[in-house]
Amino acid sequence: MFDANKTAEAVTKWIKDYFAEAPEGTKAVVGISGGKDSSVTAALCVRALGADRVVGVLMPQGVQSDIDCAELLVDTLGIQSYRINVGATVDTLLTEIGGSLEVSRQAQVNTPARIRMATLYAVAACVNGRVMNTCNLSEDWVGYSTKFGDAAGDVSPLSHLTVTEVIAIGDAIGLPRELTHKVPIDGLSGKTDEENLGFTYAQLDAYIRGLTDLSDAPETRERIDRLHRNNLHKLLPMPAFCDDALPVRES
Repeated sequence: MFDANKTAEAVTKWIKDYFAEAPEGTKAVVGISGGKDSSVTAALCVRALGADRVVGVLMPQGVQSDIDCAELLVDTLGIQSYRINVGATVDTLLTEIGGSLEVSRQAQVNTPARIRMATLYAVAACVNGRVMNTCNLSEDWVGYSTKFGDAAGDVSPLSHLTVTEVIAIGDAIGLPRELTHKVPIDGLSGKTDEENLGFTYAQLDAYIRGLTDLSDAPETRERIDRLHRNNLHKLLPMPAFCDDALPVRES
């Protein structure tokens, strides 16, 4: 059975150990959306490093209706934060692209996430920071993330934990329930993540952990397996040509 308190302690130590190997004073930079993943990541970083070494970055795209959730997290943790609106940057880039070719739905969906990641790295360069990846195993498993967007980062505390487990950790360490149990919405269609995926996180998490084979829902099982196969390129290292005949100096 999953032990949220034990795992929270293990992840906290893991983060502490990682930053112990980084240059002195290196900070953890976290993109704060106000959802469970960024909330739990930021909270575990505070437990590992102290609030003075955690920087939150709020990145609304124009008007963000739930920005108050991100502000609640920052206030709850007592961390330094910056609000950087990416709306104008996204609009400018897509307009420039649109001057040469038709902007696809895929570009509209993924560009904001990639602009946000560029923003996080710019902030990290200003504050002596490392960017925390906030993806979880459930979303990674079916490719529900943007390559070089939210799927990027320097260090990933939650990528081997399911949505169910991340929520349990958030509850165990005392985060506000409105953050840990907030229903994730894609911000574009108005649909929830589960509506977009076509199955619930409870089904996905149980399948990932081998608690069910979804034999009672074969269509759901096939959809999960297909999404996993099609999105492995987001999880595997970039393929790189290598000619063993070419010498390389050993480090």
